[in-house]
Amino acid sequence: MATGTVKLHRVLRAVPERVYRAFLEPDAMAKWLPPYGFTCQVHHMDARVGGGYKMSFRNFGNGSSHSFSGEYLELVPFETIRYTDQFDAPGLPGSMHTRISLRPVACGTELSIVQEGVPEAIPVEMCYLGWQESLAQLAKLVEPEIPG
Repeated sequence: MATGTVKLHRVLRAVPERVYRAFLEPDAMAKWLPPYGFTCQVHHMDARVGGGYKMSFRNFGNGSSHSFSGEYLELVPFETIRYTDQFDAPGLPGSMHTRISLRPVACGTELSIVQEGVPEAIPVEMCYLGWQESLAQLAKLVEPEIPG
């Protein structure tokens, strides 16, 4: 049963264009999305409405992995990303729906995330913790201004 909802809010010192790209470029996703202690492999990414993706996270400590995939439902450049997630594991049924909202602010970008339909088997607080770790890594990717 999919029942949990996670809501997150951050302000990042980066323009919305850079934050938006970090959600849609495979190499960027592999760098910031996996929570601490995990690596990520992006098997496929077609970042367009109706396109999809498939990724897997691997626990660096014990080598176990889990994969998931989804479909892009809405892409408004530099403003909105909506997509689905489905785990490949039979014990994690259902489909999660995630909405990423970006808004320019004086110091960068206000980021709001709502993820609905978290499977009952995943404690919502663990999902929230994972997102917090991922967003800390996202900030380290998008905030530095490195001259050419």
